[in-house]
Amino acid sequence: MPLDWPDGGDVLTERPRILVSNDDGYQSEGLKTLVEAVSPLGDVWVVAPEAEQSAASHAISLHRPLRIRHVRERWYAVDGTPTDCSYVAINHVMKDARPHLMVSGINHGPNMADDVTYSGTVAAAMEASFLGVPAIAFSLATRSRFEFAAAGRFARSFAEAALRRALPPHMLLNVNIPPGVEPEGYVVTRLGKHSYGFEVIEKTDPRGRKYYWIGGSEYQHEDIPGSDCNTVLREKRVSVTPLQPDLTDERMLADLRGWTVEGFRQFGGD
Repeated sequence: MPLDWPDGGDVLTERPRILVSNDDGYQSEGLKTLVEAVSPLGDVWVVAPEAEQSAASHAISLHRPLRIRHVRERWYAVDGTPTDCSYVAINHVMKDARPHLMVSGINHGPNMADDVTYSGTVAAAMEASFLGVPAIAFSLATRSRFEFAAAGRFARSFAEAALRRALPPHMLLNVNIPPGVEPEGYVVTRLGKHSYGFEVIEKTDPRGRKYYWIGGSEYQHEDIPGSDCNTVLREKRVSVTPLQPDLTDERMLADLRGWTVEGFRQFGGD
């Protein structure tokens, strides 16, 4: 079936090219599930990290060379970050014909609320959107019993729906899927607020040197109606959150323009 495409004019008559990546590594179960889910929708290319890169955020490798290993047809492992993977996939591996859609995941764990700033899964999708490829990050919101079948079914249906639309080239969607249930539907949400605690655990190694573990396990989230946390954790529905990279605090702009800094003039800004 021909698909409408982002320029709003031409109709896509070829099979869509779909890029898949993640932060759990090229051999992860979540990645394999996502590849299987979207393969009927187009020609799939996998460019994913050689090893797990969870919580890599948007790190990019500027001070060392990258190695790209050809695993099998249209499947590559990169010894770098998720951001590296999207960058080399779009600008090198697929440079002769860029992907029409990029999907990242399915992540082994949630990426809700503040998680999006740490997540390599979201970062891979964000890098694709920076480069003008519409992108969707998928995460399974559990920390145990990673059963991906239902998440894969939703990912396929959602990606298919996306491919039938005129997608903006810098689109970035963050999708979290509740575990252990067949999702009955989804909710378009905003980011919530949560915390894993603030504990720093201090220990001593066998040679008497101290070392530290950060990243707590005391999870709690704020009760914010319409948030991704409420939707997934309380309502057991899929959350779909549109993201944008513009971090400008619009409310703070007016306040800052009222500041007086001794000895310095403030020039006008837009």
